[in-house]
Amino acid sequence: MQGVISSYRRSRHVTSNNQVIVHVEGVDSKEAAEKLVGKKVTWNTGKRALTGEVSAAHGNKGAVRVRFATGMPGQCLGQTVSLQ
Repeated sequence: MQGVISSYRRSRHVTSNNQVIVHVEGVDSKEAAEKLVGKKVTWNTGKRALTGEVSAAHGNKGAVRVRFATGMPGQCLGQTVSLQ
């Protein structure tokens, strides 16, 4: 299963670099997104792979929040991730 990183989880003044919002292909409802909670997410760079976990649904259109152990670089925005 594939998804696209759309942005960091953020508020007006604070950006959480270790949490990102991912839009998953084929998931278009909050109920379907809640079934993905707990799955592992991997973003591959050329040299290493960063692994995170789906923590919650985000909004009503099927986006999910993913928490990584380390901060994500800005180059990850707009790139694909794989869900296991």
